[in-house]
Amino acid sequence: MLGSKLSRQNTGFQRSLGFDVRFSRLRTVASVKSLPPGRFVATQSGLDWRDLQQRLRLRSVTSTAPTVHQLLAFYVEAGVDCALGEEPANRLYDPETVPKEAAASSTSQGLDETNPPRPARPAFTPASATLAGPTPSPDAAIASAREAARTAPSLEALRSLLENFDGCALKSTATRLVFADGNPKARIMFVGEAPGREEDIEGLPFVGRSGKLLDRMIAAIGLDRSTAYIANVIPWRPPGNRTPTPLETQICLPFIQRQIELVDPDILVTLGNPSTQTLLGTRDGIMKTRGRWFNYDTGTRAIRAMATFHPAYLLRSPSYKRMAWQDLRAVAEALAKTTSG
Repeated sequence: MLGSKLSRQNTGFQRSLGFDVRFSRLRTVASVKSLPPGRFVATQSGLDWRDLQQRLRLRSVTSTAPTVHQLLAFYVEAGVDCALGEEPANRLYDPETVPKEAAASSTSQGLDETNPPRPARPAFTPASATLAGPTPSPDAAIASAREAARTAPSLEALRSLLENFDGCALKSTATRLVFADGNPKARIMFVGEAPGREEDIEGLPFVGRSGKLLDRMIAAIGLDRSTAYIANVIPWRPPGNRTPTPLETQICLPFIQRQIELVDPDILVTLGNPSTQTLLGTRDGIMKTRGRWFNYDTGTRAIRAMATFHPAYLLRSPSYKRMAWQDLRAVAEALAKTTSG
């Protein structure tokens, strides 16, 4: 009875350790007691308990000692692709507890001139933590963003407001603000979702692999960065290129809306599903919205808007480049009509 219970519970465990055994029936208590110490045989197949312990030790050592390559691969998969500081930071370090511990140690062991106590290690304080004030509530941050964006009279003033705006937590983890690139007087504006690693370093949108593809896409319809304006809904890079949270999007939304209003293009092109849903107010996916014309209302006029695939998506799925080319041709035709009209 006991042997069948052990069989059900431990067969998978034993196989995971490399054993190909089947529990059948435990020997009698007398036979078990008669075995030499440390040589407990659990089954009739001759399973050596000391061998099992050795395999367990080897398994624990190999599972808890990854190589440097495995650690780096884990960090990359987790989104850790850049360093935030030159020195490691002990986030659990409490400077107030160090003097008490040092005093207790000195009183219990006595002062030794040949081996003086180590000085307390100074706490690491990020620069962003010293500059940023208390984090505002979500409602207050959204209201502050709306008020600040509404009062910006120009793109330069809007950029200055964003550089001094502390209502979005992404600012504290990003390297720099990624405001826009291109011609502010252009008749067409492209808007993506958020900056990536290269954009965070350069401070310009779409400068990585997806940016190079975007340059080729707009060049195919006779445009370049001197005749187009490029921006993102989120002006700061999310850590590890993660998807911005709904709260982060709502905080940054008034700024990109004011940016579109100040540029006042004839045609707005949203790149990818997040920017399309955020700016055009639709819940449909990009497969349904791409290639369709929408009206984007700035409050003073309606701008013709079209959604298409984000260049990063096209790099992952090249088969959709044909659809993106159809969208760009429709944009080029509409741009030509507004010029002739």
